[in-house]
Amino acid sequence: MTNRTLPRLLQAPAVILLLVWMLVPLGMTLFFSFIRYVLNNLRKPEWTTPSIDNWRGWGNYEYVLYKAKDFWMAVENSLFIVGGVITLTVVLGLAIAVLVNRSFPGRGIVRVLMISPFFVMPAVNAVLWINMILDPVLGLNGLAVEGLNNSINSLKDFPVLGHFFSLWPTLEPISFRGTETSAIAVITMVTWQWTPFAVLIFMTSLQSEDQQQKEAAILDGANAWSQFRNLTLPHLARPIAIVVMIQAIFHLSLYAEIEIVSRGNGNKNLPYLIGEFASNNIGAASATGILAVVLANIVAIFLLRIVGKNLMD
Repeated sequence: MTNRTLPRLLQAPAVILLLVWMLVPLGMTLFFSFIRYVLNNLRKPEWTTPSIDNWRGWGNYEYVLYKAKDFWMAVENSLFIVGGVITLTVVLGLAIAVLVNRSFPGRGIVRVLMISPFFVMPAVNAVLWINMILDPVLGLNGLAVEGLNNSINSLKDFPVLGHFFSLWPTLEPISFRGTETSAIAVITMVTWQWTPFAVLIFMTSLQSEDQQQKEAAILDGANAWSQFRNLTLPHLARPIAIVVMIQAIFHLSLYAEIEIVSRGNGNKNLPYLIGEFASNNIGAASATGILAVVLANIVAIFLLRIVGKNLMD
């Protein structure tokens, strides 16, 4: 037995189990996407069981791409949510990581508290945000608008500025439930939850930054922005790429936030659309799932190339 044979034999069970774990569900989904598989169909009872006799070819894909009215809206909404969350988490994560990386009293406590939102379950996060913060009546959203309106009304009695404030319109709180603005609510709550993840990755990378280069830059008269743009940002290029890749994969599969905030009304993404199809039309749901996998890979490759071109070169 050669030196390479024994390690390969020891690794084989784990590799085989991993392949089975991934390839069997993917293979079944791919098979279902090419057959007529409808759970409740009294007119065609044979379609209620997955069989090769119900072969449909590309029919499910044609239905999803050209006849399903919500598919392209779900694609657009998925990309909007993913793009918004990634942009905000990277920008906020960089800013917070650079600030927290400095020495100040209580830095350890601040780091622990800052990372804690990442451990909140997505469903709990969505319930807290939509009810306690974004609700137009009982949440901070409604209370803040009501307080602002009361403050403006009290200023209308002023002798000089009263006329100006009397022209001020009465503000109405924004409703984030079941409307197109619910996508903004989802971006907000997911950004709050995932920014600590970006901060953690960036803070870890900042610990290995070459301080001698920064000291030399300071001696050469470089300001804080020049140091960040020419030294810190290139140093964080690979961590940024990791954050972008991981978040692109996770956020394309958001479901709990969409369900709790809007029930898919005006804010439907691909996983939510798959869930609607899966209640009856498994073939269409499987075809949508395969298209979602393809889209996720395209988005991940596209984002990584953008990051690599702008930061790693």
